[in-house]
Amino acid sequence: MDRADVRRDRDKLPVGRPQVNPVVSVASWWRELSAPDKFRLYTLLTLQGAIAVVAVVAAIAAIDVRWSAATIAVAGITAIVAIQAQPELSSWTPKTLQRWALPIGIGVPIVAWTICAIVANRATDDATVDAARTTGTYITLLATLSVVSFVRRKWWVLAAISIATGCGFGSTATAGLQLTAVIFFTGGFIVLTTLLTLWGLKVVDELERTKTVEARLQVAEERLRFARDLHDVVGRSFSAIAVKSELAATLSRAGAAERATAEIDEVKALAVESMDQMRELVRGYRGIDLGSEVAGARSLLAAAGCDLVVEGDPARVPAAFHEVAAWVVREGTTNIVKHSAATSATLTLGDGGMSLRNNGAPDASLATDERSGLVGLAERLTAVGARLDTAVTGDGFKLEILWEKDDSSTPGR
Repeated sequence: MDRADVRRDRDKLPVGRPQVNPVVSVASWWRELSAPDKFRLYTLLTLQGAIAVVAVVAAIAAIDVRWSAATIAVAGITAIVAIQAQPELSSWTPKTLQRWALPIGIGVPIVAWTICAIVANRATDDATVDAARTTGTYITLLATLSVVSFVRRKWWVLAAISIATGCGFGSTATAGLQLTAVIFFTGGFIVLTTLLTLWGLKVVDELERTKTVEARLQVAEERLRFARDLHDVVGRSFSAIAVKSELAATLSRAGAAERATAEIDEVKALAVESMDQMRELVRGYRGIDLGSEVAGARSLLAAAGCDLVVEGDPARVPAAFHEVAAWVVREGTTNIVKHSAATSATLTLGDGGMSLRNNGAPDASLATDERSGLVGLAERLTAVGARLDTAVTGDGFKLEILWEKDDSSTPGR
C-alpha cells in the first residue's frame, strides 16, 4: 500500500467531534432536574397536550370551513406558546420568548375572537354563522386555559369574557344567556383545575425547600454537636495538662526531681490520650466510661490540690444514663479546675441522679455562661430525659443532675 492509498483511507475516517447519543443526553438531562422541575415540566407538557388535543379535534370538526379550521389551529398554537411563557410553569423559558409570547397570546385571540363575532353578526349564510360561533367559543376556552387562568383577577376576567361571548355569539337573548352560563361554568372548571395544579406545584416547591432547610439544620446541628464534644474532650485534657505541667514545674523548682519527672510522664500520657480522643471524635466513634471518668477526675483534682470524695457506686447509675453521667463528671471536673479554687469536692452517684459539689465556688454567672460547657451538658441531659440544676451558696458550688428512676434498668458496666 503506497502513501496515496493510506491518504485515501485516512480521508474516509469521520472528522470532527464524536457524536453524542441524543437518548443518552436527554436521560442525563432528566436525571439532573430536581423533583419540582420534573413535576413542573410534566404539568407544562400536560396542559400543552390538552390544548393541542382540543385544537386538533376542533379543527378536524371544522375542516369543511377552512378559515374556521385555520383560525382554531392558530389559536391553539398561540395558546401553547402562551402557556410556555407562564413563569409559574416554565422557569427555563428564554426571556425573549417571555417578552413576546404573552402579548401574542393575548392579542391573537382577541383579534380572532373579534373577527368571529363580526362574521357571526354580519354574515347571512347559516353555515358561516355557525362556524363563526363555534370558532369564537373555542377561542374563548383556549384563551381561558392559557391566559385567563394565570391573571390576577381571573374570576372577573372570566365573567367579562363569558358575558361578551354570550352577547357576541348568541342568536337570541335566551341563547346568549345560555352561552354565557356555559362559558362561565366551563371556564370556571378550567380555572379551578389550573389553580389546583399551581397549588400542587407550590406544595412540591415547598417540600423541596423544606428538604433543603432540613439538610442545612442537620448540618448546623452536627456542627454544634461536634463543637460541644470538642469542648468537652479538649477542655478536660488541656486543663489536666496545664495543671500537671504547673505541678511538675513547682516540684522541679522545689528539688523533687523524681515526682516532677512522674508528673511530666503523666503530661505526656495525657497528651497522647488527648490525640487518641481527638481522632475518635473526628471519626465519630468516641467512647466514654463512667468508671474511668471518676478515676480520672480523682487524679486530676488531686493534682490540682482538690480532694475528691466519691459517695455511691458508678454501678448504681442506670445503664441508660451511664454515658451522660460520664460527661457530667468530665465537664464538672474541668469546671472545678478551670473556674474555681476548690480544695475539696464530693461526687454522689445514685440510681435517681448524681451531684458534684465543691468549695471555692466560681462566679455565679458561670451557671449560665456558655463558655463553661454547661449549656452543651444541658443539651446532652435533655436528650436523655434528665435535668440539670446548678446552685451557688456561700463558697460552694453544686452541680446536680436528676433523672427518672427506672427500677427495671440494669446496673452499668
